This record gives sequence, structure tokens and C-alpha cells, in this order.
Amino acid sequence: MATNKTFTVAGVSTNKGVTKVRFANDFVARIKILDKNGHTDVNLKEFDKAMTKAEICKTLISDPDFQGEAAQGAISEFVVRNCKDMAPKKASPVSDTADMETQVDVELETA
Repeated sequence: MATNKTFTVAGVSTNKGVTKVRFANDFVARIKILDKNGHTDVNLKEFDKAMTKAEICKTLISDPDFQGEAAQGAISEFVVRNCKDMAPKKASPVSDTADMETQVDVELETA
């Protein structure tokens, strides 16, 4: 992510069938804007301290209020697209195969 901006409000909302993560610094103003633009299923949370988008996503992904399928999908998609340092690392196919072969060899030796 190219920016280190911080936010005190974040959550998810759905517009035209698409759920996305939303960030802001003014809870009331953000609710008004989302409502004016026809957003539904608005679920925002205000934080005690300002955080980056990556920090917020890390918090929201485990927050009990954001465990629904749409919310989890939106947060995960945002992380994959925008938070390269947080996204799960993909192992190379060669190392996966080597690890599997090693594990099979160990299991055969102990049998």
C-alpha cells in the first residue's frame, strides 16, 4: 500500500450487491454519505486510536461483528488486493513438492 494514512472509523457496506470495506475519520458523516448513496447493510466501527488500513483489516477480520460471509469476503479481498504485507504468502510449487516428498520419506522410514 502506497500510503500510511490513518483512520478512526471502518467497516463494510453493500452497494448494488457488492460488499466493500469502508474507511473514514468521521462516523456520522460517513453514515450519511453511505445512506445518501443507497448503501445497505452498513456496519461501521469506531476505533479508539487511528490505524492504517492494514491494521484495521487485521482487527476487523477477527471482530465478532464482522464474521458474516459478505463482511469476511470483503475484508479478505481488500487485504489480497491492497495489503501485500498481510496477504497469505503463496508457496512455490517446487517447495511444496519437496516438502511433501520429505514428509513421505520420513513417514516411510518410521513405519
